[in-house]
Amino acid sequence: MVEPATASQAAAPAMPKLKDELDIVIPTIRNLDFLEMWRPFLQPYHLIIVQDGDPSKTIKVPPGFDYELYNRNDINKILGPKASCISFKDSACRCFGYMVSKKKYIFTIDDDCFVAKDPSGKAVNALEQHIKNILSPSTPFFFNTLYDPFREGADFVRGYPFSLREGVPTAVSHGLWLNIPDYDAPTQLVKPLERNTRFVDAVLTIPKGTLFPMCGMNLAFDRDLIGPAMYFGLMGDGQPIGRYDDMWAGWCIKVICDHLGLGVKTGLPYIYHSKASNPFVNLRKEYKGIFWQEEIIPFFQQVVLPKDCTTVQKCYIELAKQVKEKLSKVDPYFDKLADAMVTWIKAWDELNPPAGGSSAPNGKAA
Repeated sequence: MVEPATASQAAAPAMPKLKDELDIVIPTIRNLDFLEMWRPFLQPYHLIIVQDGDPSKTIKVPPGFDYELYNRNDINKILGPKASCISFKDSACRCFGYMVSKKKYIFTIDDDCFVAKDPSGKAVNALEQHIKNILSPSTPFFFNTLYDPFREGADFVRGYPFSLREGVPTAVSHGLWLNIPDYDAPTQLVKPLERNTRFVDAVLTIPKGTLFPMCGMNLAFDRDLIGPAMYFGLMGDGQPIGRYDDMWAGWCIKVICDHLGLGVKTGLPYIYHSKASNPFVNLRKEYKGIFWQEEIIPFFQQVVLPKDCTTVQKCYIELAKQVKEKLSKVDPYFDKLADAMVTWIKAWDELNPPAGGSSAPNGKAA
């Protein structure tokens, strides 16, 4: 049985990395008592809290944290009619925090995620590991059998092409979870007592051309490189689907990263996921997605972005166009989602105008 680390086991790093270059985004409907155990690791950083649900409810944050908090009234005031692209009554609302941040990097975590312990019993500083992942290159074009060659104690193995050893910039670091696994509702129902106790000490680059199921509860990314594509879709209140917000964003970012020559890593760090959501409630949210994903995933596997799509925004607008053309036949929801994707980019660009008014490329189009 795995247990979370205690606050006394979590020692603060001597010098917090990227302190002035990184925001932590937390979506929530409740008081953020969980931050106490994260205090040694997260207190030096600025928090962006996105309050979901009733905006009249007061969210309490432990003293000593530097934060800004946005509720639905704030979102409506800032975005006006474009607020329609931000989900309500769903953790997908977190992407509003990505939009209003002015930092280069984002770490996002859920409020039921506690500090994990590694096999030696040491508290895991998840943010520190994400930063290591993000600041070291990825290797999406050729698989290294020792996994991440840029980790201490590893390197490129014999037979790895020297022409590819420089790697590419890492856009996304996807972390994992001990205790409650990130299962879909049918798997939850048949394995209600299953817990993840396996701590795999590995980080690897997801190869080019390979999609993955991205979970948003323990995630970091380079906002400058991929931020405009980190849209968590239309979920929750008034929508026919839920719990596919991070999945949708993950499919989109992976296609765009592959096109622009950027990397996505998965593996370490682990967090301790403390709370299993209700599988029956989840099934109501997921059931259409379970059927739809059998057509959505082949769509993303076959997407081709034109070479003139040299920025994330251009790629995302093109992706929205293809969603409207090819997925609207699955359900009218995708027509609405495609429109929301365009609205998202317009809102992003209004709040984040490019420096000098020009649109610089994010990577090298494949």
